[in-house]
Amino acid sequence: MKPAKRICDSRIGDIISILKKEYPDARCTLDFKTPHQLLVATVLSAQCTDERVNIVTKDLFKKYRKPKDFAGADIRELEDDIRSTGFFRNKAKSIKESARIITNHYRGKMPDSMAKLVKLPGVGRKTASVILGTAFNKAEGIAVDTHVMRLSKRLGLTKQKDAATIEKDLMEIVPKSEWIIFSHLLISHGRAVCTARRPVCKSCVLMGLCSSARRFL
Repeated sequence: MKPAKRICDSRIGDIISILKKEYPDARCTLDFKTPHQLLVATVLSAQCTDERVNIVTKDLFKKYRKPKDFAGADIRELEDDIRSTGFFRNKAKSIKESARIITNHYRGKMPDSMAKLVKLPGVGRKTASVILGTAFNKAEGIAVDTHVMRLSKRLGLTKQKDAATIEKDLMEIVPKSEWIIFSHLLISHGRAVCTARRPVCKSCVLMGLCSSARRFL
């Protein structure tokens, strides 16, 4: 196990450096102006594309401007407003309830710690990491979505299958100063090259560092 750990440690710097050059503009692609808007957008992005979410939130954030507006929203009306993002009932319930807690317990101000964020309805570690990293520039975890899970396993950075243990493995080998950008880099590469169905390994800048490349050539 120790040799494998050292191999991962030695490659991670190269992987990050190469991806930074390939995707210099890697960032969160959800549109938002406030930390709470980012929370809402991230909740809506579950099982939905960022493009669709941005279309929905363009009008949503004009209608509901602050947490207290979401907290006081009619739940059926809110469901209709976000219906096209899928799973709209659960999402509406989480958005409304989390807004109520933020309004009543935090005086309308978004909490900015992992411990507080994960206690909000609909907010897990991934969502909390996105909010902390993107809205507050705080690195308390690594956001692990389907792209990060897939690429981490293909690159041989982890052998785990669930997001929680994959995050733990990544936090051990990725320098903390890179935690925020790391997810954005893998997501950008996962969308452009290392896709779920068929990665384009011949065009991949990480082919020489990837333990799975031979399987897809």
